[in-house]
Amino acid sequence: MPGFDFSNYNRNAALHSRGVPLPKATSTGTTIVGCIYDGGVVIAADTRATSGPIVADKNCEKLHYIAPQIWCAGAGTAADTEFTTALISSQLELHSLSTGRKPRVVTCMTLLKQHLFRYQGYIGAYLVVAGVDPTGTHLFTVHAHGSTDKLPYVTMGSGSLAAMSVFETRWKASLTQDEAVALCAEAIEAGIFNDLGSGSNVDVAIITKDKTTLKRNYIKPNERSQKLKSYAFKKGTTAVLNEKIIRKEEIGNFLSIHEIPVGQDTEKMDVDS
Repeated sequence: MPGFDFSNYNRNAALHSRGVPLPKATSTGTTIVGCIYDGGVVIAADTRATSGPIVADKNCEKLHYIAPQIWCAGAGTAADTEFTTALISSQLELHSLSTGRKPRVVTCMTLLKQHLFRYQGYIGAYLVVAGVDPTGTHLFTVHAHGSTDKLPYVTMGSGSLAAMSVFETRWKASLTQDEAVALCAEAIEAGIFNDLGSGSNVDVAIITKDKTTLKRNYIKPNERSQKLKSYAFKKGTTAVLNEKIIRKEEIGNFLSIHEIPVGQDTEKMDVDS
């Protein structure tokens, strides 16, 4: 029979009576992806920021600038991703000025992993680092504890499993720029529609050796539509069936006031001496 299945209710109740905690809803948060193609790299992210069960920001920007040809997508604690990427961006700019050459993507990744490892995961920044430098096109993931990966396509965040299913189905070795953008956008949409904490719009950044193109709100799958009907009722829509006005001086006619005669035994109020 179709419909809800409550067959596990008695089992869960029995387990709970023995001290096993009941299953809880998982609080989820972000979908970020990256993909290398022939000539560059594409990263993408959703735009929903949550505070527990509350959608704190419907259009949060999760693609962060590091260097002109190095960008980063962030998942985890929004403040941590924002300030961590800004700090490393500043350090990388100073490093570039002192060496006199363009910053390397692997240098950015190393600075990030060393910084995050130092704090043992207490900085909740999960990052997809992408960029193009004189050594080629690079795509890394950096976890909050400092571990890293280098892969041709990556996903991170609570919607990463839904996004990864799209990559594992449709990714191929040689992608054009348009194919890579479409693939990343579709992966983010999979996270948006299959993960409670991911939502709103799709942001995309295309990084090549010549320039970086940021496409803010590239796709708006959840755009708010107009109300079907107007709920503003004109004056006089509701008829007045009866009207009665009571003036101030007439209020006494409608009240029953009982006075207590002086001298009768009444309870005395306790007064502190």
